[in-house]
Amino acid sequence: MSSVVAALMFPALFILIFLGVPISFSLIIPAVFAGLYAFGPAVFDQLYGGLYTAATNYILSAIPMFVLMGAILERSGIAGRLFRTMQLWLGRLPGGLAVATIAMGATFAAAAGVVGAVEVMVGLMAIPAMQRFRYNNSLIAGTICAGGSLGTMIPPSVVAVVYASLAQISVGELFAAMLFPGLIMVGLFIIYIVGMCILRPELGPPADDDDMRLPIGEKLKITARGLVPTMLLIFAVLGSLMTGIASPTEAAAVGAAGALVLCICYGQFSIPMMRQSLAITVRISAMILLIVAGGIMFTGIFAANGGSRLIQALTSDMGLGVAGTMVFFLVIVFLLGFVLDWTANVLICVPLFLPFLTGAGIDPIWFGTMMIIVIQSSYLTPPMASSIFYLLSIAPPDMKYAQICKGVIPFILMQFVTLAIVAAFPMVATWLPTKVVGF
Repeated sequence: MSSVVAALMFPALFILIFLGVPISFSLIIPAVFAGLYAFGPAVFDQLYGGLYTAATNYILSAIPMFVLMGAILERSGIAGRLFRTMQLWLGRLPGGLAVATIAMGATFAAAAGVVGAVEVMVGLMAIPAMQRFRYNNSLIAGTICAGGSLGTMIPPSVVAVVYASLAQISVGELFAAMLFPGLIMVGLFIIYIVGMCILRPELGPPADDDDMRLPIGEKLKITARGLVPTMLLIFAVLGSLMTGIASPTEAAAVGAAGALVLCICYGQFSIPMMRQSLAITVRISAMILLIVAGGIMFTGIFAANGGSRLIQALTSDMGLGVAGTMVFFLVIVFLLGFVLDWTANVLICVPLFLPFLTGAGIDPIWFGTMMIIVIQSSYLTPPMASSIFYLLSIAPPDMKYAQICKGVIPFILMQFVTLAIVAAFPMVATWLPTKVVGF
């Protein structure tokens, strides 16, 4: 009977989500009722353990600092300087403004680590610029959604921090594992954009105005002011983490402090700006950490009702083998990505999959890299794609839902190509972590 209760927890979760209940409470409510069956009134002591685990997890304490780092860069106008620098150097290529948007998404993803923030910020700057040069709406939409989704794949990614804390692996090593696949994905995006705009110039004509024709010396000055300081900050954060100089929390704190210093140096610091950045940080961090607490409660009660045995029995009965079971797990992650926030997706799936991965001798860093690629792909995939809804919230009236769906499909295919490369050649993800010393 307990296994039946465990199996019913997932339908209850999805019903609550479709009814509009916040994801954190959608996780907690089934955990309470299933826990009452398993433990009786003592369930509340068990559930408190999930809340305490989330509140005292040292690795998760890096999340607010990474969020604050991105919020300061966004609110202070530093992101606008970055985008102008990208435009100056890339705008005159076929599809150059779309390439600049992808480059901006990758750069800001490395500074922010939060998906929604990257997409909205990039979209607000890139849509007017590309529409001014008559870019195709589908290309604009696909580019912004794809560039914004890089907040999942480009370190420091908050998704990776949560995965590493659950899988009990080094955050620095997981960041290192994601680096090459992330660069491959960015490269594929750019190759697609340039190739399509060469074949069909009307999709993304080269941008040619006074800014693009500035002398090289002037462009270098703008680059030195707008790009170099931010890139040095990103290298300081990732370098200190991957080489073991700093723990995840220390590296995140360095990033937040560095972003504040840049803000002051650019003359953009103000009390209202800082108040807005802190408010965004508190709101996003509270949301993520409450979902983490709810996910720990959900998976703990699911396991107590025999859920882990249920998953093991299901996978063994299917007779898929190790490779087949990994594919099955990734398909589950992809499907859950349609209805669950990425945090809940990771929190539910990792504890359920980890016993099998450990028993089969599968490298959790390799699997984690593939899982994060799949989460990013589900984030883009219609009809329930979070990225599409983020874009619709800021899109002009002439940009329609159908155009956005058409625009994201080629970028989803590029993500699956990246997944295939990592699956076929594990060294793409596992080589660099062996060369760095993380915490």
